Amino acid sequence: MRFSLVDRIVALDKGQSISTVKNLSLAEEYLQDHFPGFAVMPGVMMVESLVQSGAWLMRVTNDFSHSTILLKETRAVKFNNFVTPGKQLRVTVKTHKWGDDEWTFKCEGSVDGNSAVSARITLQQFNLKDRNASLVKTDEELIAKMQELYGQLWQPE
Repeated sequence: MRFSLVDRIVALDKGQSISTVKNLSLAEEYLQDHFPGFAVMPGVMMVESLVQSGAWLMRVTNDFSHSTILLKETRAVKFNNFVTPGKQLRVTVKTHKWGDDEWTFKCEGSVDGNSAVSARITLQQFNLKDRNASLVKTDEELIAKMQELYGQLWQPE
């Protein structure tokens, strides 16, 4: 199952920063068990929202040249507040440093102006064909799918 934890990109400065939002709905499947009677977004999902936001910044900055972006490391993760149904997690990701295949970001997520999560994350990008030449077509399909989704998430005014 794939969870999309970015509903909209609200600001984008290639190579520098991205701001996104995730609207939490009671319909989110994982809320049924976390926690019964007091539904809150799991911490791992808040971190995943930071990761997905950083991945969008990488994709756009590099003109969608890599099919795969994975979380390599998290540091200094702090959970400061709950994200409950009906609330919006606003994520800001700023580039700390970048190389050819790895980027490190400073990330923050807030709800109603109050910090909910913060972390420093490192993401790694690559193409599957670099590890298995027969996966060229898979790379192309993944990149096309991400470009299509990006068109839905980012609609600058």
